Amino acid sequence: MAEIEIVGGGPLRGELSVQGSKNAVLPMMAAAVLNQGVTVIEHVPGIRDVRCMMQILSSLGCSCTLDKSGRLTIDAERLSGSCVRKEDMEKMRSSVILLGPLLARQGKACIYYPGGCMIGKRPIDLHLKALKQFGAEIEEEKETGKVTASLKRRGGMLSGAEVQLPYPSVGATENAIFAAVAAEGESFLSGCAREPEIAALCHMLNRMGARILGVGTSHLRITGGLPLHGCTVRADGDRIVAGTYLIAAAAAGGEIEISGIRSEELASLTALLEEGGAVVYRERDRIYLRSQRPFGRICAKTGPYPDFPTDLQSPLLALMSVSGGGMVEETVFESRFKTALELNKMGAAAEISGKLAKVAEGRRLHGCRVRACDLRGGAALVAAGLAAEGTTFVEQAEYIFRGYEDICRDLSSLGGRLWYRESVA
Repeated sequence: MAEIEIVGGGPLRGELSVQGSKNAVLPMMAAAVLNQGVTVIEHVPGIRDVRCMMQILSSLGCSCTLDKSGRLTIDAERLSGSCVRKEDMEKMRSSVILLGPLLARQGKACIYYPGGCMIGKRPIDLHLKALKQFGAEIEEEKETGKVTASLKRRGGMLSGAEVQLPYPSVGATENAIFAAVAAEGESFLSGCAREPEIAALCHMLNRMGARILGVGTSHLRITGGLPLHGCTVRADGDRIVAGTYLIAAAAAGGEIEISGIRSEELASLTALLEEGGAVVYRERDRIYLRSQRPFGRICAKTGPYPDFPTDLQSPLLALMSVSGGGMVEETVFESRFKTALELNKMGAAAEISGKLAKVAEGRRLHGCRVRACDLRGGAALVAAGLAAEGTTFVEQAEYIFRGYEDICRDLSSLGGRLWYRESVA
């Protein structure tokens, strides 16, 4: 087990350019399976989820190399496998997006129910229903969690389809796009997720030879069956990492500038921070924030993009705990309020009732031992530790490094005092 030690009480000051986007890079890696050439992705973060996906692709016959500059090269010419091992699937939920590409390329795909952070049921029914509409046959083994998709009655080909997603699931949208790109004929997808990472994936696929219209909207028209080839793309900066650091600065006080992002993608967050009293300036690729404690009361409701992102809900709870309090309604995932219990150990007064979390105002946090329950919750505890009095120890810190390349390095560069330790008993 690993931990992060944080000495709080000081402001954050300085400038920082953020890492590449985890949620953009992982589907780009899956997209590389669709062609038999070489795909190059630049600005790839050195995080655990990327390394896990590289291991999965390598086990399927792909060649994957990531250099120190963040340049990832994937050669899928010798793809030979179609079944992802259970132990690999259990490491992260994002691996489910390989279902569509493997089915399209191999005519069969075998996966297991995905793992990752334990923050709700995360059913994959939407993925499976979408693939069925393209002609896939689905077999599920409830006892083992094994899911097999095949085209054995379709001559090995997917067929274009009209697909209405009942909820704008990011992963289901990605798998539907993969299937539509490979299918014979035209497909019309509606109810799609509109996250920036979906648009980035569509732009990449178009560069590979696909034809996707309506990029950035909830309605996509895709001409499938076109020959695909490798390409070189660059991932945008990670908006969730940027948002985490902005929230940390708002909680601890200080003055920071985050660059390397598309500032409009964080409009829902910056509006809340301004509401709480922070001074925020946005340029195309950067956000400036100045915050003085105490911070005001804020209320938020999570939802699909462009609403407030569920991935920033836990960090926002940390901010509420040292400010004028507030309320969060979580509409995307259930069981994502576990971090509130850890914040209460530090002196917060958070109450959970179903999908609502209410945080009382006027509390002072004090350092203590807390435990990360998931990726974003762990980052939230780091932010709380920076704003707390005394020393905080965040246990199970390995969760954080699934999505943050080096949170200690980044926040230390802004004046934070924190250290990462491996193999703590």
